[in-house]
Amino acid sequence: MSYLSPGVYVEEVDRGSKPIEAVGTNTVGFLGESSKGPVNEAVLIVNWSQFVKTFGDFKECGSHLAHAVYGFFNNGGSRCFVVNVGEPAGAAAKPALAGDDKVDAGDKGKDKDKGGAAPAPKPSGGGDRDANFIGKDNGPGQRSGLKCLEEIDEVAIVAAPGCTSPAVQDALLSHCETRKDRFAILDSPETINGGVDRLPKPRDSKYGAYYFPWIEVFDPDSGNVFVPPSGHLAGVYSRVDSERGVHKAPANEIVRGALGLKYNVSKGEQDLLNPKGINAIRTMQGGAVRVWGARTLSSDASWKYINVRRLFIMVESSIEAATQWVVFEPNDHRLWKRVTRTITSFLTLIWRNGALMGTSPEQAFFVKCDDETNPPEVVDNGQLVVEIGLAPTKPAEFVIFRVGQMASGGGVEE
Repeated sequence: MSYLSPGVYVEEVDRGSKPIEAVGTNTVGFLGESSKGPVNEAVLIVNWSQFVKTFGDFKECGSHLAHAVYGFFNNGGSRCFVVNVGEPAGAAAKPALAGDDKVDAGDKGKDKDKGGAAPAPKPSGGGDRDANFIGKDNGPGQRSGLKCLEEIDEVAIVAAPGCTSPAVQDALLSHCETRKDRFAILDSPETINGGVDRLPKPRDSKYGAYYFPWIEVFDPDSGNVFVPPSGHLAGVYSRVDSERGVHKAPANEIVRGALGLKYNVSKGEQDLLNPKGINAIRTMQGGAVRVWGARTLSSDASWKYINVRRLFIMVESSIEAATQWVVFEPNDHRLWKRVTRTITSFLTLIWRNGALMGTSPEQAFFVKCDDETNPPEVVDNGQLVVEIGLAPTKPAEFVIFRVGQMASGGGVEE
């Protein structure tokens, strides 16, 4: 600004750090089939009534999609995007009626022949059905299936309820690994052939979690039915994020609407499942159906817990979205200090919310942006390098009380 005449001039100066806001973590992207509603279009749904108006209810939406979305909102979900990949094959088929007798997980996976239960429509169809879910990317406005969710940045969780095809589950995991800003919830098959040791498992990935078994819910038209758990679990994730934060593991939580389970998993059977990264849903003391596992599909010990992976997704996405102002700024020590202050303020808030370890911010994280991380050759290449370290909290998965006897009168008195 040029000063041409004497006087007082007031100018606004941009100083200090710019606040970083945490991105949302509980918006879900559902893939499913319905004979009603738009096809291959991500539709924002904020309540059950809107879903019924758009895609139909349990009778019209002839797949597991309706029960998944209903379970999502019933368990505390608030926002989701639904992609209808096409009309379900065998739309007239009804889900399995759940009988009064429960099948134990070690019962060789035999279908019930008592109480009126019948096999449900198989969730994994042929290659054409898998292709509908995986979709194609023909450019903006011409994407289909899973590719439709590429356009929605708000999505933090993805699920294809009832679709247990290895090809589709691999596509979901690859989608999350490529985007690095979302997490996949996968369903196990409805029935198993043999014991739980024969249960198939998706490939290794730190961006997905796998749940067994299917849950029993009430259907207004068919009575009690078995449905895949991913929709209800997405609601549990959303509820925990809202009430406690993304750093809290979505486990030891009641699955609302669940009347029972396809298989009752015993502790001994979970001893086989948990080390493999297969999260069990169990009927606990008092009859409540609870999520009793918090592991990802990863064999890497650093990323074996769901809450750790999702916390890092949130932190990385938040920093990326809120530091776009740094691009093309003069790359010198002044900028380095501003970036350090900005990120430090955000991580301090994360630590105060209980997401990071340590009794002080210095023990919980570090932010390094100086001459060491940005030598002349790095600056000359137009780069600014910031190193960030976090000490996330881990869930108390194994609670151990060591109890022993002591001699009477063992106390010391003065």
